[in-house]
Amino acid sequence: MNAPQTPTTPEELRGAGLRVTAARVALLETVRAGDHLDAEAVTADVRKRVGHISLQAVYEALHALTTAGLVRRIEPPGSPARYEGRVGDNHHHLVCRECAAVVDVDCAVGHAPCLTASDDRGFAIDEAEVIYWGLCPTCSTVRKA
Repeated sequence: MNAPQTPTTPEELRGAGLRVTAARVALLETVRAGDHLDAEAVTADVRKRVGHISLQAVYEALHALTTAGLVRRIEPPGSPARYEGRVGDNHHHLVCRECAAVVDVDCAVGHAPCLTASDDRGFAIDEAEVIYWGLCPTCSTVRKA
């Protein structure tokens, strides 16, 4: 369940302190329209939209967009980094152990950070990252068959 996203505008990129390029606009639109895409999938889609772009340029742009808070990077153990456009709401993820599908799930309890550490050790916690692991409905059905 991806949160609705506003269209990408040059003002949005400028407001984040980023230079506006056709590749950055295409990249941000790709991430927002995608479903937890890795850098290679993002690159393939951006190439369809704007022509040649190197994988390194995509990584650099993804880093800039992540740092600016326009994109969120998640990295489930054993999986390449994935990118999503749902930012700022401290949601979590379900990951299938079989096919590696990633699905958004809303915060476990209450307001962000939604989990209170038993001992915060003086940290001012503002985000909690939770990954639920299991089998997606498709893989679960296949395994039962």
